[in-house]
Amino acid sequence: METLQEPLYRSYQGGYFRSLVTPEQTGNLFSLLEFTLPKGAEPPPHIHTNEDESFYVLDGELSVTIGDRCTMLRKGDALFAPRNISHSFKIVTDKAVFINLITPGALWNYFIAFSEPLESLPQTLTAPQAPSPERLKAMLDATTNIYQINFK
Repeated sequence: METLQEPLYRSYQGGYFRSLVTPEQTGNLFSLLEFTLPKGAEPPPHIHTNEDESFYVLDGELSVTIGDRCTMLRKGDALFAPRNISHSFKIVTDKAVFINLITPGALWNYFIAFSEPLESLPQTLTAPQAPSPERLKAMLDATTNIYQINFK
């Protein structure tokens, strides 16, 4: 298997993530990311028309809503979020560390587009900063056409 190129960690929504497996390494079969995010870094409810997602919590707690069902995930818990069903999550603790499995893996590029390389890990997490409306529109226009993400 190919090794990942540096930098390994990328800033995202006041926290960071690292790529464990990229779609390039799997022929786009899947991608695997490890997120460390602060409370408030959650996405709005959305639907992936091309990807399934799975979540595995390493630390902290997530409240995950898939369709009309809400499930509390704690350390060691996992949950599958199938494509074409609205889903979202809330970080219940001050921060959460979790693994995100994306199948197929191209949605990984969305996270790369919305993040910046980190030279070193931050000592503390910060509240997520919303991008300017112009940057958000440009990023969403570019990524939703490619990755088929529908925000509710």
